[in-house]
Amino acid sequence: MARKRKQLGWGWRILALLALVAAGAGLYIWWEVQHWTPPEDAYPDQGIFISAENGLVNFNTLAALGGSFAYLQASSGTEGKDDRFARNLTAAQDAGLQAGAVHMFDPCVLADGQSANFVTMVPRGGDFLPPVIALHDLADSCEKRVSDAAVESELMTLINQIENHTGKPVILKITPEFEAAYNMSGKLERNLWVNRTRFAPTYAKRPWLLWSANEELESAAAELPVEWVVVQP
Repeated sequence: MARKRKQLGWGWRILALLALVAAGAGLYIWWEVQHWTPPEDAYPDQGIFISAENGLVNFNTLAALGGSFAYLQASSGTEGKDDRFARNLTAAQDAGLQAGAVHMFDPCVLADGQSANFVTMVPRGGDFLPPVIALHDLADSCEKRVSDAAVESELMTLINQIENHTGKPVILKITPEFEAAYNMSGKLERNLWVNRTRFAPTYAKRPWLLWSANEELESAAAELPVEWVVVQP
C-alpha cells in the first residue's frame, strides 16, 4: 500500500513538472510573438503604423531600431481627426524617417465628406509616402442599408479624390474581413497592404506591397504596442 502511494506521489510530481514546462513554453512563445519582427535580410525596409491610440512614440528610437518609415493615421470617415497626426508627422520627419498618411474608410458615408476631412489634415505637395486608405469597417454596421456596389463606388470616388490631392497612387490597407466581404483586392488595381501577425497572409487576390507582420509589437520606441510593417523587397 505504501509503495502504491509512493508511485502515485511520483505521478503527481511528473504531471506538475510537465504542467510547469508547458506553462513556461507558453510564456516564452507569447513573449517571442510580442517582440518578433521579420529578419532585415529578408525585408530590409521596415517601419510602423500608428495613431494617437498608441500614445507617445520616440521616432529617434524607432530609427535606431531599424525603422525607416512611419505611416500615421490622419483622418477617419467624415469627421474623425487624429489629434497627434501633425506632431507625429513633424517628429518622424525630424528623425529622418519617411512618413505617410492613412485615412480610415467609412462605408456608411459618402466619399466627398471623407476626402474633405483628409484634405484638412494632409497638406498638398508634401514629401510624403503614397497615401493609404484603410479598409476595416463593413457596411453591416450602417444605420441604413448600403449595397456592396455602393461601397465599391464610394471607395473608388474617394481613391480618385485623394490621389488628385496628393498626386500619388493610393495604397489599400485591406483586412481579411473586408476582403472576404467585398473582394476588393481582385477589383481595384492599387498596391495592397495586408495584415497577419508572424505569418505572411494569403487572402489577397494579388501580390501585396506592405505587410503588417506584427500587429501588436512591444517596442522600446512606443508606450503601447504598435503595428510593425515591412515592404515587399
